[in-house]
Amino acid sequence: MFRFFILFSVTFIVSSCGTNNEQDNRKVFNYNESSGISSLDPIYTRSLENMWAVNQLFDGLVELDSALQVVPLIAKEWEILDSGTTYVFNLRSNVFFHTNEEFPNPRKVIALDFVYSFNRIMDEGNASPGKWIFNKVDFNNQEGFSAPNDTTFVIHLKDAFPPFLGMLSMQYCNVVPREAVEFYGKDFRSHPIGTGPFKFAFWYENIALIFHKNDSFWQKDSKGNSLPYLDAVKIDFVKDVSAEYLGLLKGSYDFISGIHNSYKDELLDPNGDLNSLYSQELYFQRTPFIKTDYLGILIDDSLSIVKNSPLKSKLVRQAINYGINRKEMIKYLRNNAVFDASHGFIPKGLPSYNEGKNYGYHYDPLKAKKLLKEAGYNSNNKLPAISLSTTADYVDLCEYIQHNLAEIGLEVSIDVLPSSAHREGVSKSKINFFRKSWLADYVDAENFLGLFYSKNFCPNGPNYTHYFNPEYDQLFEQAAKEVTNEIRYNLYQKMDSLVMSDAPIIPLFYDQVSHFISNDITYFETNAVNMLNLKNTVKR
Repeated sequence: MFRFFILFSVTFIVSSCGTNNEQDNRKVFNYNESSGISSLDPIYTRSLENMWAVNQLFDGLVELDSALQVVPLIAKEWEILDSGTTYVFNLRSNVFFHTNEEFPNPRKVIALDFVYSFNRIMDEGNASPGKWIFNKVDFNNQEGFSAPNDTTFVIHLKDAFPPFLGMLSMQYCNVVPREAVEFYGKDFRSHPIGTGPFKFAFWYENIALIFHKNDSFWQKDSKGNSLPYLDAVKIDFVKDVSAEYLGLLKGSYDFISGIHNSYKDELLDPNGDLNSLYSQELYFQRTPFIKTDYLGILIDDSLSIVKNSPLKSKLVRQAINYGINRKEMIKYLRNNAVFDASHGFIPKGLPSYNEGKNYGYHYDPLKAKKLLKEAGYNSNNKLPAISLSTTADYVDLCEYIQHNLAEIGLEVSIDVLPSSAHREGVSKSKINFFRKSWLADYVDAENFLGLFYSKNFCPNGPNYTHYFNPEYDQLFEQAAKEVTNEIRYNLYQKMDSLVMSDAPIIPLFYDQVSHFISNDITYFETNAVNMLNLKNTVKR
């Protein structure tokens, strides 16, 4: 009875404005968030679920377009001065914070709001997981964030760092009003006030979350019409992914993201396209996702688990790379819903990815056997068995790899660990051979290539393989100061080729953003970071 009352209340709030005829025509975008949402405060947008919701309510200085290019948002233009260490943003003067019962008067966004918002991220007492974004800001010799006037916002860095501008597109960096944060305190998480295309209406946690159209939103379309086109957004929190899938088919939800094993074979054909049975109700949107799944190998022979391992031989590691049939693996195990990683560690979707560079690995079992022979292994000196560590979600993948490697003479056992134990074992250099993936924290290949920089040895950094190559380190440091994209991308590709040659990893596949969308929905935008952006979306 109580749940029925809540659902009735939610329905009432979605359609609470306008005449009966207007209510019938209201366009509400519905989706489900099975993992839940923990906060609507931008400084806690660590999970994709939080990011999606926050992105409807808030704006930042800049955003990423569908091609992952940085484009203006509240900052209408900017300059990068002093050899890449000073960023000067010129702000729009027509952006206003949302209003509600406690704050009924519209208030314009000014540069001091960004000073406050960014310092709030840096405040130790807030424990924001986004604090790392500002690691390179100069708080010692300069005033890190400053506002010379209401429409000018300045950031000083200690050293040039070209990816920094793209990092400012992250939801952590959205602007918030100081007076609202101070008024609500910790409850700002559930009483958000931003500048985005939608404004907060109602949240009954674990049941539903409602946003209404922001009638005062500052952005307009190319014809001068006000955005957004939708009247509201409704988010459910049904934990059962099968129920979510059925909700999509019944029209209760307008889209679902991702391909769960429970419905993968139902919605997709063997080629990775939408099953034609559903073409009248749905369309399938796919784009590269900046994530690489790989096998990692600990190669630091100062460690006892490496000293006697055959994997310390580069020839053996190269043989493993040639010994895996990636194309067949993703066809049968992933319905071609990902891309085979035959072109290095930098994933498809990043601007510096280059399919024309021939430094990756393709399936060649004869070459793999030849490399093992060169490494000294033959019928008289058999390759010792090795153990591959993984988690339960990837057992099918590892069993396929196990079968492939058996065909080139490499015996592999599979060690299935709980996620926490696997993660700890990898980070503390206790596992020699492991399955892992890397999802970009920000949109630049530097974030991927940092996994092989010697100063990033785990546990304090992400260099889980303990890869060390002085030439690589020199290129990495050179690229970190290079502000010209074309030159920096060329350096990235040189680094990627070195890693492929030394083979501390075996790239398996580049991931894919997969959306199943109702045919009633058009202008549904996405990009390679899988950001949900509904300000241009239309619902029939």
